[in-house]
Amino acid sequence: MNQENFVPLRYPLSAKGALEPPAEWAELRERCPVARVRLPSGDEASLLTRYDDVKMVLSDPRCTRRLDAEDAARISESESGGVFNAPMATALYSAGQQRWRMMLTKWFTAKRVNALKPGIVAMTDRLVDEMIESGHPADIKARVGFPLPVRVICDLLGVPDTDRDRFVRWSDVMLNLTRYGQTEIDAAEAEFGAYLTAHLDMKRADPGEDLLSSLLTATDADGAGLTDIQLVATGQALLVAGHETTANMIGKMLAMLLSERRRWERLVADPSLVRTAVEEALRFDANPGFGMPRYVEQNIEVAETLLPRGTTVMCSMAAANRDENTFAGADEMTLDRSPNPHLAFGSGPHSCLGQSLARTELQTVLEVLLRRLPTLELAVPAEELRRVEGLVVGGLRELPVRW
Repeated sequence: MNQENFVPLRYPLSAKGALEPPAEWAELRERCPVARVRLPSGDEASLLTRYDDVKMVLSDPRCTRRLDAEDAARISESESGGVFNAPMATALYSAGQQRWRMMLTKWFTAKRVNALKPGIVAMTDRLVDEMIESGHPADIKARVGFPLPVRVICDLLGVPDTDRDRFVRWSDVMLNLTRYGQTEIDAAEAEFGAYLTAHLDMKRADPGEDLLSSLLTATDADGAGLTDIQLVATGQALLVAGHETTANMIGKMLAMLLSERRRWERLVADPSLVRTAVEEALRFDANPGFGMPRYVEQNIEVAETLLPRGTTVMCSMAAANRDENTFAGADEMTLDRSPNPHLAFGSGPHSCLGQSLARTELQTVLEVLLRRLPTLELAVPAEELRRVEGLVVGGLRELPVRW
């Protein structure tokens, strides 16, 4: 069925439960793989829900991240159009996406991330110690899921984790699509930018072995470095993306595993399944947030539908990850699923730069909890878990547990 036969759906799509997928996903994949949706701003976009279509668009050079184009859809209600149109995104786009990635890639290789793992394990054990000491029930999202990733990214960037509450506040404002007005968004961006500008000045005077110190002197193949604006945008992007997405994913992963007791018990009995269980949690995540927008710079055809230049496309990686044509038993969580070519980190040249770090943090949290708290369980029925609303990144408000 052509998208013109559908009234534009309000996007993001809603779901009944915090861990359940929107009911429309299956129908859209079957009957309307290119669907008209209305974004929080009121602008329209085209939504893709099939695996092959999403993967193709994410990898197609004709579909770019130039969401500041005059005819691109604004994402949020704010004047700026949201985080995808923010100065941070514009600055990084102007740096040249692949050039920027090449300058950062060495910091996120599997070898370098593996070297960080003992420190991540130690951080996780300390957080679990503190949670146990405080007693249960406990909100494991607040006690472990949120503090761990921000501490890891603070170490990586060489910024004090004593400032983590400020980072959480700034990223919450910048990633929210509906809660804050333009004045609050502008203020958060300005405060965050001023903080990082001062931090970079300190690194120039006294460089360390962290990523931002390295970038101050790093150059590309032509001998050019990043501008001050691009360096600040890099720090903002890594602090926001490096803690918010992983923190929320830790909570969702644990909720998925604990909501059906047999899943958790299987992992307790066989911890060797941690790696594949993490990958399956990433695939099975029905509450990923907004998805990935792309701007069509040349006419393309997707699922026998012409998308003309100027179209804004929303790629729902989570809907694609439930595509039965790619994943047998797609609506079942299979802890030993392999291979598992999910799109949780995107695909192609713009896939998530920090995915090795995110995987390591998720695996570490799961390994430590299985070792330390094998009796861990939800302290409330799964049906009572509540989604975070309005954020680009999907998550749970809290995750009460006991042991």
